[in-house]
Amino acid sequence: MPPLHPRRLPRPIAVAGAVLVGVLTATQTQVNGALGAAIGDALTAAAISFGSGFVILLALSSLLPAGRAGVVRLVGGVRERRIPVWMILGGGAGAFTVVTQGLAVAAIGVAAFTVGVVAGQTVNGVILDRIGYGPAGVVGVTVGRLVGALLVVAAVAVSMFGEGAASAPVWLLVLPLLAGAGIAWQQATNGRLRNEVGSPLTATLVNFAGGTVILAAGAAIHLGIAGPPRLPSEPWLYTGGVIGVVYIFLSAALVRHTGVLQLGLGSVVGLLSASVIIDALFPGHAGPPLEVAVIAVVVAVTGIVVATIPRWRRR
Repeated sequence: MPPLHPRRLPRPIAVAGAVLVGVLTATQTQVNGALGAAIGDALTAAAISFGSGFVILLALSSLLPAGRAGVVRLVGGVRERRIPVWMILGGGAGAFTVVTQGLAVAAIGVAAFTVGVVAGQTVNGVILDRIGYGPAGVVGVTVGRLVGALLVVAAVAVSMFGEGAASAPVWLLVLPLLAGAGIAWQQATNGRLRNEVGSPLTATLVNFAGGTVILAAGAAIHLGIAGPPRLPSEPWLYTGGVIGVVYIFLSAALVRHTGVLQLGLGSVVGLLSASVIIDALFPGHAGPPLEVAVIAVVVAVTGIVVATIPRWRRR
């Protein structure tokens, strides 16, 4: 009897799912930012978001055979020193990103924050590919990748126009760039860890575990100094971790139907488009005007397309 192969999704549905991944990412950014603003404590908000995601992933890793097998390979790899300590530290970058969301989103808005993250991610992605840090090894720098990176950086400059953005502290505008650079490093590190343990679920669990430990320790120190915050009662403010787990697994399920390129492009389009809509509904007090945010998003999407499609190859 011939082996059964999973039915492939129609391409329009698969691409729509990739766009949904980006929409969920933007939604998580808004939720984490709103929770940080409501609590008045970005560390505690980030610990809540990361911790809830970790609990879900821990349950899934315990219930699913692939999750249990991945954990066994992880423990064996660490014990035999095939998996170095630095390879399990990717959660630190994720923790920094979530804290950054809580600090910056309420002030500069989701669109400006997202454009900054995409810029930092794109530029550092080019650097990490060039030095061969990722699981794919050395990836040559092409004219398209350089031009695309410059366009995304230009989008950050565009998002800074307007009285609101001009009034924002410089560090609030720099934080998203650093968060994006950290995400690029985290993705490359996760890819290498995933190759070692043979399970994306286990690699994701390791990230959430590390991030939760870091954030819980930071939140505990802060609470010991400032005292416990007053937690908001709105349930939706606590859904950031759940949303994160959903879009991570949706990405893993869709990539075989879309390929890496279309998944990346679709998610970026969804991410940046949703960020503009969210800002129109919940504008940040120091964010750029809506029309400026739209222009920045268009420039950023153009840069991502130019950087991703291999039209110009280095000779």
